[in-house]
Order: sequence, then structure tokens, then C-alpha cells
Amino acid sequence: MIKNILRTLIIFISVLNIAPAVEVKEPIEITYVEWASEVASANVIKVVLEEIGEEVDIIPVTTAAMWQAVASGDVDAHVAAWLYTTHAHYLNAVKDNIEYLGPNLIGTKIGLIVPDYVSISSISELNANIKKFRKRIIGIDPGAGLMSKTEHVMKEYGLNNFKLVEGSGAAMTATLGSAIKDNEWIVVTGWTPHWMFSRWKLKYLEDPKNIYNPKDKHGEEHIGTIVRKGLKEDNPRVYQVLDNFFWQPSDMEQVMIWNENEDTDPYDNAVRWVKENRDKVNKWIGK
Repeated sequence: MIKNILRTLIIFISVLNIAPAVEVKEPIEITYVEWASEVASANVIKVVLEEIGEEVDIIPVTTAAMWQAVASGDVDAHVAAWLYTTHAHYLNAVKDNIEYLGPNLIGTKIGLIVPDYVSISSISELNANIKKFRKRIIGIDPGAGLMSKTEHVMKEYGLNNFKLVEGSGAAMTATLGSAIKDNEWIVVTGWTPHWMFSRWKLKYLEDPKNIYNPKDKHGEEHIGTIVRKGLKEDNPRVYQVLDNFFWQPSDMEQVMIWNENEDTDPYDNAVRWVKENRDKVNKWIGK
């Protein structure tokens, strides 16, 4: 009996020695900011990467952390680079430590937005109507490039008696909706594409000094894809999908509109969009 036990133990040990090690595959990690636009894009790219067999974690963070996490190699990518104006300072700070794959959506715009019933048309008219706006410009999260750009706009246009109210994208749209319901004057920081243009009649205030959207040598304003150094070698298929990822403002707006329905989930809406846009997704995958 002892010999049998020893023989079994020897066989067990030998099997352990020759058995190949099981490779533990790390999930692909993608950061994003919880703006309506980036909730849409992060979930769509998650669904597409899962289709090619990847486990994917999407991680909501601040704008600065989104860029820094990719630059440090702690995460693999983000698809939320608002370039060249809004996130230019973030790109310049880490450009030697990331890889920029180019636009994934062309046709973005940022600026100050008012309801269509507000009778002024330019940022230069804000001071003359400061009481109607309750001395407030409703902003989003304080680390956003849009906020720092708005601070610059306020300085250049002499909007010294206005307060830029910090909050979030969701808080901004909630405040906007409440004001519109009561037919009140309100000015908010905003961007295109965004679902709010489908819900309400809105307009950008003209920016005569071209601070928000300057004529830039790099070309049209867009949202770009950023990946960590080494991703191409470590996972060429994921790199290919991220490099191929490109959609239209109308695509993003459709997902954002679905996401505004409280009875739906952003991930489920991303699955729906992928199913309804198979030809486009197949190009990203390389089929």
C-alpha cells in the first residue's frame, strides 16, 4: 500500500512539473469621463472588443486621470480625446508617452449655449444681460478642458461678474431643462454631439474672438483615440479595432438619445447599436 501511495505521489508530482502553465489573460482597460458622449463611445467600443473575445473593463475617471492612466501604462486606451482645442494641454503634457491613433469622430464643437428663445446671439452681449442670466454660467466637471477654455473666454470677454458654476454634464443638462420648462434665461457650457440638441431648441452664442473653436493648422475639431505605448505589440487585434474605430456624430447621438431613457442601460444600448450597424462594426473588426 505504501508503494502504491508513493507511486501515485510521484505521478502527481511529475504531472505538475510537465503540465503547461495556464496563461491568465488580463482584461483590456479603457478609461472615460462620464459625459453623455463618452458613456456612449466607451460602451460601444467595449461591446465590439468583447465580440473579438476580449474581456473589457471601462473605468470612469476625471479628464486628467483619463489621460494620465494611459500615459503611465496603467490602462490600455481611451477614445475620448477632444482635439485639438479642448484637450490640447492634456495631449501636450503626455504626447511622448502615448500613441495617438487619429480621429474616431469628426465634427465636434464646444461653446456657450442658450435656449433658442433667448434673444441675444453673441458672447459679447452677455454682460449687458447679466441679471437675466442670474450672473451664472452653468458648467460641468471642474477638470474638463471645456471648463478651462471657458475660464479663458470669460477673461477675454470681460465676464468678470459672472460665476462659472462647477458640476457635471448631468447636472448641467438638468439645470438647463428646468430653466427651459420655466422659460428662464440660462447659459451653459456645451458641446456637439450631444442629445440635448435633439430634445430642446438651442443655439451656440457666437464667439467673435474664435477662442472656443479657433482656426487650427491641425484641421477639423474631432474626438480621437489614445492608446498606451506597446499595445500594438502586446495585443495587435485590439490595437487594430481601436485604430479602425470611426463613426459619425449621428451615430453617437443615437446612442446618447437611447441612454437618456431611464429604463435602459448604456451597455444594452451599445449592444443594440452594434447589432443595427453591423457593416460599420465589421470594418472596425477587419472582417
